[in-house]
Amino acid sequence: MSEGHIVVIGAGQAGVMAAEGLRSAGYAGAITLLGDEPHGPYHRPPLSKGWLAGEVDAAQLVMRAPDLLAKKNITLRTDTRASAIDRVARKVLLASGEALEYTGLVLATGSTPRSLPLPGIDAANVLPLRSRDDASRIAEGLKACTERQQALVVIGGGFIGLEVAATARKKGVAVTVLEAAPRLLGRVLTPALSDWYAQLHRGHGVNLVLEARIAAIETDASGRQATAIRLADGSTLPCGLVVIGVGVSANDQLAQAAGLAVDRGIIVDACARTSDPLIVAAGDCTARRLPDGSLLRLESVQNATEQARSAAAALMGQERPFIATPWFWSDQYDRKLQMAGLSQGAEQSVLRGDMGAASFSIFHFAQGRLIAVDSVNAIKDHLAVRKLLDAGLSPTPAQAADPAFDLASTGKA
Repeated sequence: MSEGHIVVIGAGQAGVMAAEGLRSAGYAGAITLLGDEPHGPYHRPPLSKGWLAGEVDAAQLVMRAPDLLAKKNITLRTDTRASAIDRVARKVLLASGEALEYTGLVLATGSTPRSLPLPGIDAANVLPLRSRDDASRIAEGLKACTERQQALVVIGGGFIGLEVAATARKKGVAVTVLEAAPRLLGRVLTPALSDWYAQLHRGHGVNLVLEARIAAIETDASGRQATAIRLADGSTLPCGLVVIGVGVSANDQLAQAAGLAVDRGIIVDACARTSDPLIVAAGDCTARRLPDGSLLRLESVQNATEQARSAAAALMGQERPFIATPWFWSDQYDRKLQMAGLSQGAEQSVLRGDMGAASFSIFHFAQGRLIAVDSVNAIKDHLAVRKLLDAGLSPTPAQAADPAFDLASTGKA
């Protein structure tokens, strides 16, 4: 496909990279990039960190300025919501009533923060964090907490919640984190690293409540402002701001209504192709079918970028499977966690370094082979392991645990 009109629904990381990937691959037809927010494309990772802390300004948040997209003949339309896909007529229907014909379609619709069925959840100062506007409202809420000496309560001890908690503590705001599970980040980290994070946050003054059971969010007489979190045991936690960080759901409603295959995400193959040959999908909205038939959902900048490149190639009739090692990072206080690979299914984990020191890594093995590494302030380990996993190479557990062993020498005679 070199001519026609490709519509990209979603102007985030995946949408922008898909549009630019099409141009890089030689696509000469029209490209329309639809974003449902009033802002042009922007970076999301700083929202829970630098943006909240006031260390990143609006100009630094911009991913692609509209004039740069225009120079690539990519038409950006903000404040534009797609309401339906007519696969027979090959049209995207907009909320305004307008219809856009397409010869190829990219779904980069992202995800939506999950809510909780709690009394008081609709109070104005109970906020999720997904968009730039969400982050701006939270920043204002943190400012108000500082001025009024009120506390922040974070519901959810995942990456977003913990990053917000760390940023708030850096600003001097009192913070309580409520996590329903017995440990932090239980789905993605080993118990030892979960405990390390709990100690890190408590060491910075966070009141961390594990196995928390929330009964309600109490509000003022108007019902508009949350004033406290009431737990199931009857105790209350006064607050001036509540941030909900209990995960996200893939925005696959458009795809499902159009008859595409979905399962907690738009099902795609390694080349980002959906069940319709004219439609590809990339980013947080997808669930990738693996060779063993299972589905993998990844929520990361790398996943959005790589799937978008695969999606662009697929629309051009090319094969570019996303096979690179998954990686992810999280900044909390002065500690950077970098994860390479997927540790689920690990049978053995070994420590390289000292968890009480400035940096360390935990190497995960299955059937004696390296499958993932979690590194804290150890970028050299992280980069070396990404190369090893991409190349299918593995040190032994004893080698991995030995700080004197050169990881880069793995597999060399």
